[in-house]
Amino acid sequence: MMTPLLLLLAAYIIGGIPFGYLLVLLKTGQDVRALGSGNIGATNVLRTTGRAFGVLTLLLDIAKGYAACWLMARFAANDPAWIAAAGVAVVLGHAFPVFLRFQGGKAVASFVGVALHIAPAALLGVLIVFVVTVAATRYISLGSILGAGLFPFGVWLIYHPSWQVLAAVFFCGGFIVWRHRSNIERLRAGTENVFRFGGKK
Repeated sequence: MMTPLLLLLAAYIIGGIPFGYLLVLLKTGQDVRALGSGNIGATNVLRTTGRAFGVLTLLLDIAKGYAACWLMARFAANDPAWIAAAGVAVVLGHAFPVFLRFQGGKAVASFVGVALHIAPAALLGVLIVFVVTVAATRYISLGSILGAGLFPFGVWLIYHPSWQVLAAVFFCGGFIVWRHRSNIERLRAGTENVFRFGGKK
């Protein structure tokens, strides 16, 4: 029987699967890290490789966050603390993937998958904030920063979870905001890229 510690390792490895990198490599033979913003996430894949591959990257990255938590729930007696720990592990795996020498993405989509499993009601609230922010400003990064920052408070208000779960979501939210520090600088300077769903023509 798999132990929770082995499942944490599995969550990290699942998080480290670089779907954006692999899809762009298969489609174009190029390294997505040398294109656009250099990020392996869905937004950069959309901008550099097209809408279909951007959406597919998004869905796969969300799926790995959900899968890591689902596996932990399945094999660790549905223990909320271990599930939250798996959420942290999958987020760190995406940000620091062993397969890409620990140079990964910002982990927003993977965290969405985690949130979908552990706190769907809070996720719905921050998705509304995200959509409204992006529609009003056309900055994906700003929507992601606000969503990541607000999600832990939504979990606290709606679920009143254990301290382990609360610590995990606050860590992940803060970590994602920190991963966007270059975007924050560009937002302040007025040089941040605007979002166009059409992606690459």
